[in-house]
Formats: sequence, structure tokens, C-alpha cells
Amino acid sequence: MENDKVSLGFIVNNPGVLSLIQDAGRYGCFNLGLTNGGPADAEAFYWANRLCNNAIDTTTIEVSLGGLALTAQIDCNMVVTGAPMPLTVNGQATSLWRTFEVKAGDSIKLGFATTGVRCYVAVTGGFTIPKTFGSTATVCRENIGGLSGDKLKTNDVLPIKTSINTALKTSKKCQQRLLAKQDRPQYANSLVLRTVQGYQYKRFSTFERRCFYSNTYQISEHWDRMGYRLQGRAITAEIKEILSEGICYGAVQIPADGQPIVLLNDRQTIGGYPKVGSVVSQDCAKLSQLRQSDCVRFEPITVSEADNLYHLNLSRLTNTHLIECD
Repeated sequence: MENDKVSLGFIVNNPGVLSLIQDAGRYGCFNLGLTNGGPADAEAFYWANRLCNNAIDTTTIEVSLGGLALTAQIDCNMVVTGAPMPLTVNGQATSLWRTFEVKAGDSIKLGFATTGVRCYVAVTGGFTIPKTFGSTATVCRENIGGLSGDKLKTNDVLPIKTSINTALKTSKKCQQRLLAKQDRPQYANSLVLRTVQGYQYKRFSTFERRCFYSNTYQISEHWDRMGYRLQGRAITAEIKEILSEGICYGAVQIPADGQPIVLLNDRQTIGGYPKVGSVVSQDCAKLSQLRQSDCVRFEPITVSEADNLYHLNLSRLTNTHLIECD
């Protein structure tokens, strides 16, 4: 239908510190040197889409630190989840973690988070952004995804499907919903990173392994969607470099200076530093909500324990009921 192609949605009045178009990620392209991108905090992204009754891979805006300001061009339903950034609609405070209705001409603004880093802005039906290599996920380092392979800019227009939002006005799906407080993620300034050892684990002495797991590390000034470089007791491997190989999400690299680096969504596809292990995906999402000077420590777990954690978390997400609002 032609009406589905009307390019109305939201005008970006202020892009904030860093606002990126993100869907669930770009997969199957490592052989081309393209990393997966996608939401740094997969759980907050999941709830944003579920609250809007969207498919779980629907395109959203990931806002880092805050400052995003939008103007709606049409009536629609939207939600903001993630780090507690003050949210206002036409200057009136509005709650996160629940759907709300905006009308054409409304001004939506996000303040700056004092705890946590990233939040997710979703609309019912999602933003209609063209896919690149099967995904809308923005990876600035690769200049791919989003509107132009880069962060949002002032006066960008983010279209949505007007036909879907018009239909919702007369549908039960228009019912506003919220996620109960006890079911929402909690954002703090310290974190335990559960880590599965890798095959290079034996290239670290018993003493070095114990130091790795018994010490607390601080987030350095070098943290972004590619990875978090930590500061603390240096870890020494028996080898300094290896032949470059594929790098998984959550891999903990130990470069020459011995300061661990936890690699995240926008990581390079291959690397040649030894890796002590890999942080489980749930904890990588939590790590992405930390910032400079926050603290982490590592805790060893087995593959079986990591598998159990994954399935327990999946069960928790799928079995959590949303509250229908009056």
C-alpha cells in the first residue's frame, strides 16, 4: 500500500551525545569483515519492543548518556526503556518502561542519565529504515547502517509506518502497558562479570588466573560500543600475540600492557591478543550500562552454568507479564 510508504515520523531536533539506529544486529557477515552491531543492552532493547508489541528485532533508537530531542509528525505510541534518563513530552514528565501516546507536533526530550548509560526509544511498528546487509544496525566504525552509516544528526527524519499506528487507534493493541518495577533491570556502578574460560586459558599461569579473578578493575576512559578497557592489576600471559582469529561477543582480551579489554557489539571481527575467557551475554549487556571509574570483577563459571543462566534468563523474559494500564 502506498500509505505504508509515507515518510512521516520524527524530526531530530537534538541528537544528544550519541544516538544510533539499532535493530537486533547484523549477523552472517563476519566473512565480509562486518561486525554484528545491534543493541548494547539487549534486555532494555527487548523490553522496548515488547512494550510496543513489536517483533523483537524491530528498529529502535539507542541513546547513549542522553540529550535526544524529537518532534512527532504524526500520532503514534512509543516507549523509552533503559538507563533512567528524565523523559518529558511537551515539558511534562513522563515515565520510562511504559507505553505512552504522542500526537503530531509533540516535543519529546530526554535528559541525561546519572546512573547507567544507554536507553532505547521504540515506536509501535518500528522505524522504517532501509536495511544494509540485512540489518539497520549502525556501526560508525564501519560506516554502515542507520540513515547514513553514522550517528543521528540534527534535522534527520525518522519515518514510521503510519498505517500501522493509524490502525492501532481502533485496536486493542493500542492499550498502554508497563513493566512492573520489580521486573526492571537495576543499574549500578559495580558489576560481577561471569566468565567462561577459553582454550587459551591455560596460557596464563595459576597465579595469574587467581589474580585475574580476585582483583577489582575500574572502567578506564576508553569505553565504547566496541569494548571496555579496564584498569587494575596487570595480567601476564605466557604468549604476547597469537595468529589472528575470530572474536566472540564478550571475549576478554589481554593486550601487551596486561589490562583486560572486554569486547562488545562493535568489536573487530578478528584479533591476535590472547583471551582469558568470555563474559556471558547477560553480563555484557549490564557492562554496557557502566561508565568510566565504575568497577567490575570477574567470576569463573563453566559452560554448563553459562547455558543454564542463558535459558533461565530467556524463561524469565518470556514469562514476565506486562501490566495493562487504564
